[in-house]
Amino acid sequence: MWKSKVPSLTVFLIHWVLGFQSVVWKETSASCRLQGTFNPHVLYMEGDFVIGGVFSLHPTVQTQHLISFISFARAMEFAIKEINSKQDLLPNITLGYQMHDSCTAIPMAVNAAFQLANGQDAEIVTDASCPKVASVAAVVGDSTSASSIGMSRILGLFGIPQVSHFATCSCLSNKQQYPTFFRTVPSDNFQAAALAQVVKYFGWKWIGAVRSNTDYGNSGMASFLRVAEKEGICIEYSVAFVKTDPLRKVKQIADIIRHSTARVIVAFVQGSDLRVLLSELIKEPQPRLQWIGSEGWMIEPDLLNFGLFSGAIGFSFEAFAMPGFRQFLLDLSAIEASQTSLLKEFWEDTFGCKLQGEITQMGLEQGVRVCTGSENLNNVNSFFTDTSQMRVVNMVYKATYAIAHALHGVVCNSRQQGLPNCNKSMILEPHQVLQQLKKVNFTVNGYSVMFNSNGDPANGAIYELINWQVSKEGKTHNVPASVCNENCPPGTRKAAQKGKPICCYDCVACGEGEISYYTDSPDCVSCPDEFWPNSQRDKCLPKPIEFLAWDEVLGIILTVCSITGTCMVVAVTGIFYRHRTSPIVRANNSELSFLLLFSLTLCFLCSLTFIGRPTESSCMLRHTAFGITFVLCISCILVKTIVVLMAFRATLPGSNVMKLFGPPQQRMTVVGFSSVQVLVCILWLVLSPPFPIKNMSHYKERIILECNLGSAGAFWAVLGYIGLLAVLCFVLAFLARKLPDNFNEAKFITFSMLIFCAVWITFIPAYVSSPGKFTVALEIFAILASSFGLMTCIYFPKCYIILLKPEQNTKKHLMGKVPSKSLSIWIGDMV
Repeated sequence: MWKSKVPSLTVFLIHWVLGFQSVVWKETSASCRLQGTFNPHVLYMEGDFVIGGVFSLHPTVQTQHLISFISFARAMEFAIKEINSKQDLLPNITLGYQMHDSCTAIPMAVNAAFQLANGQDAEIVTDASCPKVASVAAVVGDSTSASSIGMSRILGLFGIPQVSHFATCSCLSNKQQYPTFFRTVPSDNFQAAALAQVVKYFGWKWIGAVRSNTDYGNSGMASFLRVAEKEGICIEYSVAFVKTDPLRKVKQIADIIRHSTARVIVAFVQGSDLRVLLSELIKEPQPRLQWIGSEGWMIEPDLLNFGLFSGAIGFSFEAFAMPGFRQFLLDLSAIEASQTSLLKEFWEDTFGCKLQGEITQMGLEQGVRVCTGSENLNNVNSFFTDTSQMRVVNMVYKATYAIAHALHGVVCNSRQQGLPNCNKSMILEPHQVLQQLKKVNFTVNGYSVMFNSNGDPANGAIYELINWQVSKEGKTHNVPASVCNENCPPGTRKAAQKGKPICCYDCVACGEGEISYYTDSPDCVSCPDEFWPNSQRDKCLPKPIEFLAWDEVLGIILTVCSITGTCMVVAVTGIFYRHRTSPIVRANNSELSFLLLFSLTLCFLCSLTFIGRPTESSCMLRHTAFGITFVLCISCILVKTIVVLMAFRATLPGSNVMKLFGPPQQRMTVVGFSSVQVLVCILWLVLSPPFPIKNMSHYKERIILECNLGSAGAFWAVLGYIGLLAVLCFVLAFLARKLPDNFNEAKFITFSMLIFCAVWITFIPAYVSSPGKFTVALEIFAILASSFGLMTCIYFPKCYIILLKPEQNTKKHLMGKVPSKSLSIWIGDMV
């Protein structure tokens, strides 16, 4: 038998709440008698030890929900039947049960807790002899968190264990407030985190939130919102209600949903509450929404019948097999059903008939169909008979077995051989069952059952993802978009909108040189120095390297010009060598002429060192070769100019100038002028030579591969020295231009120096302002232009006479004894 010793003051309080009235007061005792009546249980069976059960069997008046939730009570009945048949768990002991319907109402659940915690004696005396008889050893239930909390506050006063199969509120893990509470379902903290991950996975950043205004809904939604905030998910609205709220409040919530821009709703609600809201929403058609659901309503797929879902995704508990349970359900007969009001109601609702004994004459006259008794549940296709989806039913089964194992630990002694020895007449203390319940660790149908220190399943949370589809063919629907605004594509960044949630933002293109790799990037990042964004600004590409290449059009043109000039110099050299004994060649210092032709050849060829990818050797060669060859060239011209002046001074009586400036002195002058430039170039190469660099400052989007001068002073010294010699040569040639002779070379030197100086004076500002490879091209152009100018002005007139006017290539003509106008005409054409 089951007797419980509990504090007398507490018993008195409970009895007073239940309807007992104190009639006799003494100093040490009180006499109480029962004033009211107990609410009848829905299922009951006598036993040596009785387990209580509280289930929400009538959450609404709709029949199908009775059909759903009656399976909870039947699962407990099935488990106890199995336990009673086992010889290794509680041998020789018969477990009984006493089940109540809380109707998803907290007052009803608390009332049931009072009845299960107390006896049913008509009168008691609260003195030392008071038996303080309670009804049950432990309680399974309830089906909701709110009602389970109310029950636990009552049962906890007595230390009576309570094991819930469906109360998931994380608040129930608090052992200070709920010391005797256990559950076979995981806390909502796990589910809330899982729901947030689902929302994040589908990219839903802008959602609505609906919850039951109960401990279950408020606690579960609070956990979800905490995780959602960390994941960057924004909530457009968050509303709470319960089914008993005024219709006006439910309508306000429905209007909020209708006018919102969020296409996804996370609903932490009980199924009975959601039905009230859906009934209001269906009154005005609206686009279907994607719902994300908690286990409180995801186990009720008939909610799809409202037609308001584009789909629903959520979690429920893991299903596991209960061998024999389906047959147990189907074996229910009409006679057995007629024994209890609950099964009778279920039978009549399922088959649409009335069991005999309940039909009045009026009912017969109204055509009420009488159950024949031959009805068979095997022929019924309903949620009650489909055990494949009974996930919560499994939790009832586990809870019942957990209590049975706890009772085993209290009343049974294990033996090395044979069955355990169990004392069915033992008087149990509630704390004994409670302590054993904390220690249970067993496996049923392959699934482990044990509790942690908070009374939660010790093996954590195992969920199954449930995906409701509207399509009858079972095809998956397209994933809807639910964002405050369109996602920012790669190449842009998010910019928060003032006064709006972080999920509402504008998309701003990344700045110059910046990219963003992924969608909804909060910031843009700069590309590395040698990289630049593509046109979409979502990828860094290597910057194109720019230099004057051999194979590009500009490089080819300059190369052809350089080779052409070189060939022309070679041709002129050939002409001069063939006519080296002619008066015009000999009269113009043939040795200096050939040296000048050699230097011009080098001038044309040195331009080629500026083409191609700059290297350390090419950078040092190009500027020094240019400087030395041009100084050699200008030195030869300068000496020739001096020779012209000296030659005419030598015609004066008594002059011996030519003896002082003969060929040896001319050679030494050329060497002397050139040596200065050679010395400057050597110092340049030794102290601070040119070297190749990647210029990334002039253009941000490309790299200019160029030669750094190393020492800008050395470069301008080389160029300045060339300019100094050219100016000196120009001045001397200009002074000698009007000296008498039919072929005064000073005139042509004047023209050549004029061209040379004009080219290089123009080159300086253009060189400074020209970007990239065009700087190199401009330098090559200056080299080629000045080289062509020197060759054209100095050698073409001589070649003209040698090839086309041989009659003028005589000593007499050159001495001015034969007048000729042809040369003057040619010179006039050149000018």
